[in-house]
Amino acid sequence: MKKILYSILTLLFVTPFFAQQNQLWRGFFSFAEVTDIAATPIRVFATSENAVFSKSLVTNELKTTTSINGFKAETITAMHFSVTKNKTFVGNDNGLLLVVNEADGSVFNVVDIVNKPSIAPNKKKINHLYENDGKLYISCDFGLCVYNLATMEFGDTYFIGPTGQEVEVLQTTVFNGMIYAVTRNNGIRRASVANPNLIDFSQWQEFDAGSWLGAVTFNNRLLLANANNRMYSYTNAAIQEVYTTMQQAVDFKSFNDRLVYTSANHVYVFDPAMVLLAHITQIPDVVTTFTCGVATGNNIFIGTKDKGMYSTTTTNSMVFQNNTPDGPVRNKIFSLKKAPSALWVLYGDYDRYYNPYPLDAYGISKFKESSGWSLIPYEELSGAKSLSRVTLNPNNENQVFVSSYYSGLLKIENDAVVTLYTQLNTGNNGLESLPPPNNNDIRINGPAFDRRGNLWMTNSLVAKGLKVLRADNQWVSYDLSNATVQPETNSYGPLIVDKNNTKWIPSVSNGLIGFNENYGNKFITIKSGTDSGNLADNDVRTVAVDTRNQLWIGTNKGLRILPSVDRFLTETSLTTNAIIILEDGLAQELFYQQVILDIAVDGSNNKWLSIAGGGVFQVSPNGQSVLHKFTKENSPLPSNNINDIEIDGVTGEVFFATDKGMVSFQGTATKANENLNNVYVFPNPVRPGFEGDVNISGLIDKANVKITDIEGNLVYETTSQGGTITWDTRAFGKYKVASGVYMIFISSEDGSETKVKKVMVIR
Repeated sequence: MKKILYSILTLLFVTPFFAQQNQLWRGFFSFAEVTDIAATPIRVFATSENAVFSKSLVTNELKTTTSINGFKAETITAMHFSVTKNKTFVGNDNGLLLVVNEADGSVFNVVDIVNKPSIAPNKKKINHLYENDGKLYISCDFGLCVYNLATMEFGDTYFIGPTGQEVEVLQTTVFNGMIYAVTRNNGIRRASVANPNLIDFSQWQEFDAGSWLGAVTFNNRLLLANANNRMYSYTNAAIQEVYTTMQQAVDFKSFNDRLVYTSANHVYVFDPAMVLLAHITQIPDVVTTFTCGVATGNNIFIGTKDKGMYSTTTTNSMVFQNNTPDGPVRNKIFSLKKAPSALWVLYGDYDRYYNPYPLDAYGISKFKESSGWSLIPYEELSGAKSLSRVTLNPNNENQVFVSSYYSGLLKIENDAVVTLYTQLNTGNNGLESLPPPNNNDIRINGPAFDRRGNLWMTNSLVAKGLKVLRADNQWVSYDLSNATVQPETNSYGPLIVDKNNTKWIPSVSNGLIGFNENYGNKFITIKSGTDSGNLADNDVRTVAVDTRNQLWIGTNKGLRILPSVDRFLTETSLTTNAIIILEDGLAQELFYQQVILDIAVDGSNNKWLSIAGGGVFQVSPNGQSVLHKFTKENSPLPSNNINDIEIDGVTGEVFFATDKGMVSFQGTATKANENLNNVYVFPNPVRPGFEGDVNISGLIDKANVKITDIEGNLVYETTSQGGTITWDTRAFGKYKVASGVYMIFISSEDGSETKVKKVMVIR
């Protein structure tokens, strides 16, 4: 397959067309990192890294706007709510301006700044948004842009440096007919806001050459925040100091009769006479730094770096309320694990060369449909850093093991750490650290249980790189010297265990290692080259066994298939094959030269593949057909970098962990049932206006399904692969069937089991 290229959208982009498709998607976003806040008398708005949320001050209702709603942010850096237009304007670090119509939820992507070819990409960041007289002034790292709120179009761009050069504009405000622009290195510059020729840099004059951070108009005065930790006032006379703070401002804003100065550890709230109403230095029991603040009436709202948005009042600033929507603690998710009743989420990571540095110190998140998100904080994880993978005890969902790519292996029971296994408590045949001086560095990855209850894992950069914690709690190590060159220099991805108890171990430079201790500690290594196994590359990133016992192998340069894992038992060498497809009439290799990060197999034996920077593909069981291709551009995926894929075999829901948040897609491929006792049809009835498919779930594999009208005329027939089939309510895909009751006749492959269901269609 040819390499997939993605281009930036170049037109004003309206996204209500997502609505129908997005009914199949769910979002699981973190709102902990608050980047900006805006207030109205009845609602407060906040932005996180790539989403918007708001709270009603009347009903306390929380509302979120994410990629599920068509809101495709990059990294949010500024926000403004327009009361006159009932629209939220959101600026990003790449110059993208998003406009959310709060009346109907539609989203506009305005890409004029993104597409400015004359400006370097790293200079397009939007720092501040300010509304005045029907115009939105956009402060950027290169200068100032004007956006007309009546026409929803960009106007002029002002380069306001002393000689017309680009300057970093931090904030703007209009005071007494003059627009003031606070710059990073050129002081405050100003010009008449009515001047029709502001595109001429000479019309902008220096107001003050000092080092300034912010400027707001408040109670008929110009209030200024200086880098010297002081606030000043200007009233067309002289600049006068009005207050000394403890730290430099990170946010400075006014709303109605309140002025708020926010620094990393202080929030100051003033009334129109500059009387201090509140000085907040910490939120009880919350360790964080402040990022922004706003006050409306007696209510104070504070954004934090990693704990969300809190509120208090000017009358009792010691009592706080958390106003953050439920979600994981971070958007950058490294790996997932779907348990029958929960979803586990890890944030620790390593790079493509398996380097865990800088080390991550994050907790473990857990999501349950019944109770939402919970967290095992880092402080309760025995100091384990860079947590990489979760595996479940197949006989006890409440017992999980978490590999750390620096600290060893965590054993958790009922959401509490029982043991941190290291080289110190696993004996001579247990875990190993790197040689001194790195003797606290224990790189464990990919724990997986076999059918006998033994837990297998890899231990990178040591000779005995394969470890097992047996069901009797004894540790055993296996030397990989016979399978790989210089195992002390090799790192490994997550391993899997097939039905024969063969372990398949991806390595970063020595291909794929197969091992089975039940066959005389047999090793087979599959590498690149026609005589060595025909892998696309010796850097193997992921492996998966499908329902036909084929081994799918994702490498740094493409995909390979081992026709059967059974071959390991009888052969001394193994050769993999590429999947050849026809594209534009030419034979092409599927995913040729693509970096494959993860492969997951659904209940119908379809494969879901994550392509680095290219989104995710669902392909048919043999790989010959692409069933879905999801990218940030055509779906609610918040990023094209999918780190991990997990599938709920019972419901068919597919979870995607990205570097910008987690979403899920409600697939239809579920695991086959053992009998037909739990067949169900959804939706039933099919009501007018429904445009989706009817799901018939709870099937056994290879069940024959026939759908007829009430008179017995056949309208659809298929054979299940897995536990679910879908019907588009058409007669063999041609025309929509009429209103009426339709009979569903289900039988097993040998006819020993049957079931009859009904579905009503209402047009």
